[in-house]
Amino acid sequence: MLDVTVLPAFVAVIMLFLAPPGPDMAYMVAVGLGDGRTAAVRAILGIGTAMSVYAAAVVLGVGRLAETHPALLDVVKVIGAAYLVWLAFTTFRGARHAGEGSGAQPSGRAFRRGFLVAIANPKIILFYLAVLPQFVGEASNPSAQLAMLGAVNVGTEVLLYGTIGVLAGTFHERFRRSRRGSAVLSGMAGVVYLVLAAVIVAELVR
Repeated sequence: MLDVTVLPAFVAVIMLFLAPPGPDMAYMVAVGLGDGRTAAVRAILGIGTAMSVYAAAVVLGVGRLAETHPALLDVVKVIGAAYLVWLAFTTFRGARHAGEGSGAQPSGRAFRRGFLVAIANPKIILFYLAVLPQFVGEASNPSAQLAMLGAVNVGTEVLLYGTIGVLAGTFHERFRRSRRGSAVLSGMAGVVYLVLAAVIVAELVR
């Protein structure tokens, strides 16, 4: 049996982590500005899928491997930083051609990018390892309780950051018909990707 009485406190903790601007929030703003509302929806679904993978790993106990071998997390961080730099490069390159077309991403690309950005952020699994076990409560089935908590966390982030991405996408819709405006928005998105990559590198060398 699950213990749902812990959910109010658990959601409050989640909001404390999600409210301050972080990589996922910045990424969603960048996607919304650069590619619009539809891309933002696809991107947050990709992020949610990656978070679900990490949540499932914790439930299955795989997360302990990452906890005992931190070098694995560093490798993931390096891959994530490199991917963000590549995203910045392609975004800046696309900004030069802004206004030549609709700029719509092929179906599935925003989802894949969202998934890769989130799966390359090992802090997610560390959050699950540190926080989820604190809210097992009186559940008779700890694994099922952890699965429920993971689903609540994923749903909360998808709803919150998805809304932020869609709101950012309204600016894209307003300016996409302007060659100059579209280029500026794409440039802003590229800068966000570079900043996120720099943050990851700073954490590695610290």
